[in-house]
Amino acid sequence: MQDTFESSVFNLAPIAMWIEDFSEVKALFDIWRSQGITDIRTFLREDVSRIAQCSTLIRVIDVNRKTLELFEADDVDHLRFGVAQIFRDDMLETHINELADLFDGKLAFSSTTVNYTLSGRRLDIQLRGAVMPGHEGSLAKILLTTEDITAREDARRAEITQRLYAEGIFEHSPVSLWIEDFSRIKTLIEDIRARGIVDFRTFMDVHPEFVTQCMSEIRVIDVNQATLDLFCASDRMTLLQRLSDIFRGDMEKPFREQLIELWNGNLFHHREVINYALDGSERHILLHFSVFPGREHDWARVQVALTDITARKKAEAYLEYLGKHDVLTKLYNRAFYAEEINRLERKSLRPISAIIIDLNGLKEANDQLGHDAGDALLRRFGEILNGAVSQPNHAARIGGDEFAVLLPGADNKAAAAIMDTINELLKINNQFYSSAPLTMSFGVATSEQGESMESLVQRADTLMYEHKRAFYAARGTLSASGSRIARRTS
Repeated sequence: MQDTFESSVFNLAPIAMWIEDFSEVKALFDIWRSQGITDIRTFLREDVSRIAQCSTLIRVIDVNRKTLELFEADDVDHLRFGVAQIFRDDMLETHINELADLFDGKLAFSSTTVNYTLSGRRLDIQLRGAVMPGHEGSLAKILLTTEDITAREDARRAEITQRLYAEGIFEHSPVSLWIEDFSRIKTLIEDIRARGIVDFRTFMDVHPEFVTQCMSEIRVIDVNQATLDLFCASDRMTLLQRLSDIFRGDMEKPFREQLIELWNGNLFHHREVINYALDGSERHILLHFSVFPGREHDWARVQVALTDITARKKAEAYLEYLGKHDVLTKLYNRAFYAEEINRLERKSLRPISAIIIDLNGLKEANDQLGHDAGDALLRRFGEILNGAVSQPNHAARIGGDEFAVLLPGADNKAAAAIMDTINELLKINNQFYSSAPLTMSFGVATSEQGESMESLVQRADTLMYEHKRAFYAARGTLSASGSRIARRTS
């Protein structure tokens, strides 16, 4: 009756069970011991045919129904006949461990291994074995269970594959990526909110140290290779140790705005910032901030993506420069000059002085020596004005050989001082270019009570023209006729 019950339990068990006879394996172990073998693992690995020899000595006594189902066998004989198909390939290392445990006198063992069904389907198996009571000396009966864990292992492998995929995307992304922990910042913000603060911007105005504290609470978890390249860091440790060299200058201002975004619940935002590489060079950055899905409650994982827009900003700055500057002389151009005239007209600041300058002999230089020679004269005069005039004053090339200097806030004396500086620099320049001396005609005027900018420039232009006429009269020639006022103020 007891045997019948045990047989029923064995056959109805929901897990595959085997009863196997290892007595002949035990006899082989005894021979090896008598030959002085003590390290069975090394011994088996030295010659894998020894593992195969052990396997052939194992005899399957019985299996239950679940075993037949799992390995797709019709009956026990069908299973015995196909044992070599079931136990092969991937299970070599785990089989060594099982044999070694038995060799060392252990009465139980377990491992994760691979078996195959008789149709060739691969199975991940959780194998457990135990010597049955009364057979400890002979190993004549060992109970083994083979649990199918393929689904679990497939999920684990898929998770590893997905993790490696995500890590690959992160590490090899061409964009600088940072994984950071903002959990402490969330705590600080929630503490402020709990104190009844409603106007967060005003709070930070009153307590600027709060912004500094939040910056210090950011914990960098990881960065990718593009980050090291962007900031000229040799390795991650160097980068993390020198974060203060990267995030400096006016970084508090954009970070302050970032805190306001977070206060308002915007967990995904972007803005332009300026960082610095470890070699000291400036980096214009487009920063994208996002809290990881599932981390909205604590901000413990956020991604910061930094796109280097330095080249774009330089191009924009150059285009802006071209829009306001004369490429040849590096002075402001006529468009900027016209805007500045209009701006100063609207301002109440007075006095304002204006200097109108016309190079003498530029047409003759172009006609006799070519336009390259004329361009060289213009470049030289541009260097002179750039050296003499600085903000808030502006010097502009407003025509072919015509220049203007606007001096907001300058009276007669200040304007005369600027003109003296221009004359001195002109003399020095001519000493270096004695074969092609520069001469100029100029007019200086200072605004009178209630005078418009147009009238001021007209007076300076008239004075310049009188100076030019006197210059050419002294040479016995007259280079120009009529006034150029309309062209300078339109």
